[in-house]
Parts: sequence; C-alpha cells; structure tokens
Amino acid sequence: MKDFLRGMRYALPIILGYLPVGFAFGVLAVQAGMNPLTVGLMSYFVYAGSAQLIAAQLLADGVGNSGIIVTTFIVNLRHLLMSAALTPFLRGWSKPLQSWFSFEMTDETFAANLGRFCAGGVNRGETLGLNIFAHAGWVCGGVAGALFDSAIGDVKPLGLDFALPGMFIALLLPHFHIPRRVLALCVAAALSLAFAVLGMDQWNVMLATLLAATLAAFWPMDGSAGRQEKDENAQADLRPEQEAQQRARAGRADNA
Repeated sequence: MKDFLRGMRYALPIILGYLPVGFAFGVLAVQAGMNPLTVGLMSYFVYAGSAQLIAAQLLADGVGNSGIIVTTFIVNLRHLLMSAALTPFLRGWSKPLQSWFSFEMTDETFAANLGRFCAGGVNRGETLGLNIFAHAGWVCGGVAGALFDSAIGDVKPLGLDFALPGMFIALLLPHFHIPRRVLALCVAAALSLAFAVLGMDQWNVMLATLLAATLAAFWPMDGSAGRQEKDENAQADLRPEQEAQQRARAGRADNA
C-alpha cells in the first residue's frame, strides 16, 4: 500500500497538467454536443488527450463515426513505439497486469515510468499507483469541464491549451544529460515540423519518431553519458530475471 501511495505522489505533476487540459476537453466536448456522462465515459475508456480533442472537433464538424475512429487510430499509432520501448521492463509481469498497464499508458505516464524504470527499477505498486491516479485526474478534469462549460465558454484566453505542451517539456528535461536522447529529440522535432508543412499532418509524428529513433540507435555511445546509458540498458535486461528470482525465493520462504 505504501508503494501504491508513493505512486500517487509521482503522479501529481502529471495530474496538474491533466486537470486543465481535461477541463478544456470537457468544455469543447459539451459544445460539440456531448453530455457530462458521455464525457466521463470517454475520458475513462478512451483516455487519450489528443485523440479525444480531435474527436470532439470532428464531432462538432459533423464527421461520421468511421472517420473519427480512423483518425484517432492513426493519431494513437505512436503507442506501438512506446509499448515496444517498455517491453524489456515488463517481461516479468503477468498478461493481465501488462494489459492493464497498456490500457493506462499515455505519453505522460510513459515518460514518467520510463525515467523511473531506468533509474531505480520496476516497482509494481508505484507503477500502478502512478497510472491509476493519473487516469483519475484526467477523468475528473474532463467531467469538471463538462459541468462548468457555461461558466467558461472559450478556454483559449485562460491559457489552458498550453498546459499539455508545458508538461511535455518538463518530462523531457531529465533526459537532456544523454546526447543521443537530445539528438533524437531535435531530429524528431525538426522532421515532424517538416512533414507537417509538406502535408503529412496525419503521419508526421509517427514517421519523425521512427526516423529519429533509428538514427539515435546507430549513433555511437561515447563518454560517461554513453556508459550510463549502456548501464541502464543492461539493468533493464537483467530486471525480469531478478524479479523471477525474487518471486521464487518468496515462494520457497512461504512453503517453508
């Protein structure tokens, strides 16, 4: 239980970003024709900020269900890359736990969990606590926005639309001491903008991430930062085996 509550503390920075963005989504969703109950259910089951904001806008524009589903699916394809990056850390988890983790994985929880996994290992209680409380914060923000829509109206003068980019910037800062990650960040940002200008605004993030990650993967790891990254990768490969050994020792102790 202590680990679970500690995960709640780790989730606080994410929740502070989720509340205003979720609030903005709730306002926009009601203006697009949704009611507070639908907003809450969508925030719980979809749980994808950019996809929900896009869906609300498409709904307001009169786009059909099939168009909304295809568009949001393309927007969320980046989750394939994020889940692949976290696979080495979660090999020791059961399939139901892996499925629940995947259900609650967002850009923000991915970044927060990746940093924790690389720095101090995988603590299930902390991880589940972080994910669950962040999820609850997003749902609460959306429902609050839907309920107080009439009191807000336009969310842009309040600056709520910058809360999500600001949170992403904060989540990136701990990775700036490793040159390869800075390289991947800069290349991905430049390529994403270039692809968007060329009209590939549905695929720009996915393509830019793939190309930048491929370049960074083949970039030589020199110096102390490179050694640190190698150590983190080696620890990630060893953790599933270490967790299995710990469970085996715990089982023998219980049988004794």
